[in-house]
Amino acid sequence: MAKIKLDLHEIYNRGDKIDDELNRVIQEALDRRISLVEIIPGKGSGQLKKRVLRFLNQAHIRRLYHRVEKDDRNFGRIFVHFRH
Repeated sequence: MAKIKLDLHEIYNRGDKIDDELNRVIQEALDRRISLVEIIPGKGSGQLKKRVLRFLNQAHIRRLYHRVEKDDRNFGRIFVHFRH
């Protein structure tokens, strides 16, 4: 199973860049027919994870993927599953 990994540690404090990278990785998964995207917002205070989840919950984004899974063993990781 092919997977794309996006680590947001480097850009955690640049809001515009975060949205750009999230859009890019979603589009790449669609273009390359990748079934899983792993997003790593990190543990921290949880604000970045909340931002990522809000981004993924937007109606125009939500219709692009199948489901979102929060890793129950690692708080700082989110999986986005695609059905092609």
